[in-house]
Amino acid sequence: MAIFHNKLFLSSLLIFFNLVVEVYSRGPVYRPPDVERLTDRFSQVSVAQSYNVSFGGSNIRVTNNGTSVDLSLDKSSGSGLVSKNKYFYGFFNAALKLPAGFTSGVVVAYYLSNADVFPHNHDEIDIELLGHEKRRDWVLQTNIYGNGSVRTGREEKFYLWFDPTEGFHNYSILWNNHHIVFLVDNIPVREFAHGNAIGSVYPSKPMSVYTTIWDGSEWATHGGKYPVNYKFAPFVVSMRGIEMEGCVLNQKASCSRSTLSSLDPVDGEQFAKLSSQQMTGLDWVRRKHMFYSYCQDKNRYKVLPPECNA
Repeated sequence: MAIFHNKLFLSSLLIFFNLVVEVYSRGPVYRPPDVERLTDRFSQVSVAQSYNVSFGGSNIRVTNNGTSVDLSLDKSSGSGLVSKNKYFYGFFNAALKLPAGFTSGVVVAYYLSNADVFPHNHDEIDIELLGHEKRRDWVLQTNIYGNGSVRTGREEKFYLWFDPTEGFHNYSILWNNHHIVFLVDNIPVREFAHGNAIGSVYPSKPMSVYTTIWDGSEWATHGGKYPVNYKFAPFVVSMRGIEMEGCVLNQKASCSRSTLSSLDPVDGEQFAKLSSQQMTGLDWVRRKHMFYSYCQDKNRYKVLPPECNA
């Protein structure tokens, strides 16, 4: 009988350790569920094919025969890239390796925006990675603005289930007429549906893709409480695995948003809703790793934005 109980105990222990792969100061980090890999459906492109310099050109270094690039932040400047094309919708991916060490105040952003063309009613879809505050882990923040709705912040924040400084991880945005989906290593972390509750707030105008690193001390660390410490500079983010697939502005005649079409690579039927696997992944992330949602912030919004009650 004792042998049986010992085997049962060891079996339970193995199941537990199969679920928990690492332990950080914040507690157990669980193995994510398996999901289909959207990043495998699209071709990767080189830095030169996809991007132009946006700012801080002296802090940008293309590597590995043009397939990857390092962007750095130092006391003189941050740096950023902007896509050569503007898109009506699409699937966009960057595999990023974030700066290690003390990174309080450092912001790495991968996002879509048209503020350069529509300064007063711009659209924006943001993935922002916020550096450590006093040795805390990197934080993933997502946000959405549509038609200049900047007074309503739609932020959601997550702790990652891996160390983003040890290797490359995929950060993706799927944006079409049906929904916006934010993904990390192909696992959906947030879905923003295009429904009646959203109306004109849903991003609808062509946008460029940006990858940047910059000093967000005054914004990202409680009003500058933990500013960037340039003693640890330069802060370098590396990017590879670039994917940009969608409806390009100057090629609008080649794609349509009016109907579901299996021929459309990003706005077609298979991208109109999440699969059951993806829904399982989304639920896993939001239960175990999300720690802030604007839809739960009743101190900030006495009346929650309409989509929160949809």
